[in-house]
Amino acid sequence: MGVNIRALVPEDAVRIISLKDLSGKIIAFDAYNALYQFLSTIRGPDGKPLMDHRGRVTSHLSGLFYRTVNLVELGIKPVFVFDGKPPALKEAEIKRRMEIREEALIKYEEALKAGRLEEARKYAQQAARLKDEMVEDAKRLLSLMGVPWVQAPSEGEAQAAHMVKRGDADLCASQDYDSLLFGATALARNITISGRRKLPGKDIYVEVRPEIIELPRLLEKLGITREQLIDIGILVGTDYNPKGIKGIGPKRAYELVRRYGSLERALETGSISRSDFPVDPMEIKKIFLEPEVTDDYELEWSEPDVEGVVDFLCGERDFSEDRVRKALDRVLEALRKARRKTVKLTDFFG
Repeated sequence: MGVNIRALVPEDAVRIISLKDLSGKIIAFDAYNALYQFLSTIRGPDGKPLMDHRGRVTSHLSGLFYRTVNLVELGIKPVFVFDGKPPALKEAEIKRRMEIREEALIKYEEALKAGRLEEARKYAQQAARLKDEMVEDAKRLLSLMGVPWVQAPSEGEAQAAHMVKRGDADLCASQDYDSLLFGATALARNITISGRRKLPGKDIYVEVRPEIIELPRLLEKLGITREQLIDIGILVGTDYNPKGIKGIGPKRAYELVRRYGSLERALETGSISRSDFPVDPMEIKKIFLEPEVTDDYELEWSEPDVEGVVDFLCGERDFSEDRVRKALDRVLEALRKARRKTVKLTDFFG
């Protein structure tokens, strides 16, 4: 779910870009966010995901492989950050998500049986579930492709934001806005799902374009601090208090924080009651301000293990060997061009 503050983000605080504009950038991807997108969108007309001959889902591997190939070919250096143990306050949200998926699965099977394919596909997307073995498969594929990944001790978005703040990455990439609350200076959205997309329940297609939101510019436009942005998020609802405060949306939350200066002050004046929160809001705020992160990681990119990738994707998971080899050739050519460019610059400035 993540925190939904989209309604607060001014248009002039969002920079629409093309993927080519990110060439040379190191981007820390929220791996779970990306894999869920692939699991949800890469499906057949009836909602069924891609599978191998043993019935193992491969939609996430297909999305991860071909999207990563595209990124590397454009000169982008991706690093994928995987979630660790979630904070205790997230247990309620995890349980809620599981219930939604179980309900969606039931509706999917009913719609499929009745021949309502479009409806079935919608519920199939909602029922998408990322299993532990899928995560391990994703890590294995990235290693074979020469792309680094980082295991976060807790929230992946917190770790990705930490890497950006340290200067080890230039941007975070996620569909959620939590990275901004965790302090990432720049958030890239629509990186893994750019292109034409069909609107749910409508026969209308829209162009989804990559965009960047820079935290300093956003805060300047809104006239608030990062701590106040966190307060707004808590009022609207986060993964640690999903429902937020009844009757308070992003704009109302913004007005309250601007009027009282902080969530703490609003609580002190009685404008908001602590009883409105299922948990201590200050504990939620602490998660964003003092997240559990690690500096124990190395970011190294290398040439893909071509035969290793082919053995895994084609030998084990039934991918087309011709398509996979052609995609890997594109990666190798992109890396060769990058090396030639680096050598020329070294000679010029040497």
